[in-house]
This record gives sequence, structure tokens and C-alpha cells, in this order.
Amino acid sequence: MSRVSLEGQVAVVTGAARGVGELLARKLSARGATVALVGLEPDALKQVAERLHGDSGHWYADVTDHVAMARVAQEVKERFGKVDIVVANAGVATGGPFVDSDPDAWRRVIEVNLIGSAVTARAFLPVLMESRGYLLQIASLAAITPAPMMTAYCASKSGVEAYAHSLRGEVGHKGVRVGVGYLSWTDTDMVRGADQEDVMRELRQRLPWPSNKTYPLGPAVDRIVAGIERRSSHVYGQWWLRGMQGVRGYLPALIGTVGQREMKRFEPRLRGMRTGLVGAGGAADEQARATQRS
Repeated sequence: MSRVSLEGQVAVVTGAARGVGELLARKLSARGATVALVGLEPDALKQVAERLHGDSGHWYADVTDHVAMARVAQEVKERFGKVDIVVANAGVATGGPFVDSDPDAWRRVIEVNLIGSAVTARAFLPVLMESRGYLLQIASLAAITPAPMMTAYCASKSGVEAYAHSLRGEVGHKGVRVGVGYLSWTDTDMVRGADQEDVMRELRQRLPWPSNKTYPLGPAVDRIVAGIERRSSHVYGQWWLRGMQGVRGYLPALIGTVGQREMKRFEPRLRGMRTGLVGAGGAADEQARATQRS
């Protein structure tokens, strides 16, 4: 599909305080888009907004809160007049054995990554229908292949992939295109946070090439921007992920076999692993929820 100029387009990016969301906002702005940043860190969002090239705004909201996200959608429309692009990027992660996992952290991964993405779409679809716009749902390699020690993240990303594919069939006749973005291990606070656990880092390093590498953020986000410009149904942050689609049916059995061997190897080292959300984004989410409870 030919590329659509981003000049004059209004783009909403959730999870925009850092990582993929922050750099994506900067690159969209550099191409002429007006960007609305959404997240849980108002000071960080303000700093990102101040570094953008053109008009922008930032909104504090929990993507799992439908009332808050509906308010954000209304205010973005009122301020900028329209919404052309929505990138549902907000996400958190936790790792470790399921049997020892923190139930609240496990549930929160599902809430943010899956339910939060659906809440985001529900809030913004009315304005996207007006503009015949584009919704890009950020998924992951974890949607394509299961992985031991990542039950919550894999479940959330598999779910959000299926949800987005279903949604594409519902809203296409109304002029809204829906895409799914796939990223492998990319140099973000989330991945660096997961790597602080020796077992998680070593397990990942034992994966077959090229899935055992951490990839630079810039090229991955460039691919996402190109996918947005093309209104693509599938966007791949790393070149080899497209090829994984053809073999994904074989992966559960393979991972089930190899995973047992690897988990047996690491079993003596699993006790005492951290069970909360990982990385700076996970810490921000936990802090925001603690503030709401107090």
C-alpha cells in the first residue's frame, strides 16, 4: 500500500513516557504529525511533549480506566479537531515461574496489555470512524510463540493480537484500518528490567538466533512509522519476524519440549526471583496504583 503523508495528521500514542512510545512520538512529530501523549507519568510526558517538533499535548490516564480514556478521547478531539492515528502501545511485563508469581502483578499484565488496549480502542474508535483513520495495536514476538517464565505477557500479547485481528473485520467497512505491530527483544526499560534477573537473561541468551538478541530501538521504531504511513495490517519491528508467521503452528510443541529441558536446568536457581512488574514503566504503574489506593 502506498504511504500516507503524516503532515497534518493527529496521532495518539499510549505509553508515551519512555521507550517505544516516546521515540515513536518524536518520529511522528518529525514527520509533521500532531501528537497526543497518554500515560501515567505526567512529568515525563511533559518533557517528551516539550521536545517534539510541532503541536502536541499530554494526558495523564490509566489505559484500563474507560471513563478516563473516554475523557481523553473527547479532549484530544476538542483540542486538535480530529484523530487520524491511534497507537495502543502501553504495556507492562512480569517474569518468573507461574506457580510462584504474584497474582496481582500477573493480573495487571493482562489488564494493561489486553484490557487496556481494548479500552483505548473503545474510546477512540468513534473519532477514528469520522476520520477513516488507523489503529495500530502493538503486540510482540510473544504473540507468535509461547515462552516459559512469561505466562502473563504471552497470554496478554496473544490475546491482544487475536482481538485486533477480529476488530479489523468489524470496522474495515467503516473506513478504519487496524494493524498489529510485532517486536522482538528491543532495547527498552522493560527488556533491561527483565534482564536484571540472571535467570531471565540467561534463558533468553539460550534462545536460537536471531531471537536471542536485543535489537536497537531506533530501527524498530522506523519500521513502525513506515507501517503507520502504509496503514499496514502487519508491522514488523525486526525483519525476521515476518518469517515467524509461517512456522508459528509448530512452535508450541517445540517450546514445550525444549522448555522442559531448560526449566529443569534452571530449577535450583528459581527460588527468590522478583515477582513484580519489571522496568521503569512497571514501577510507574505500581506507584500510580498505590497513589490511587491511598
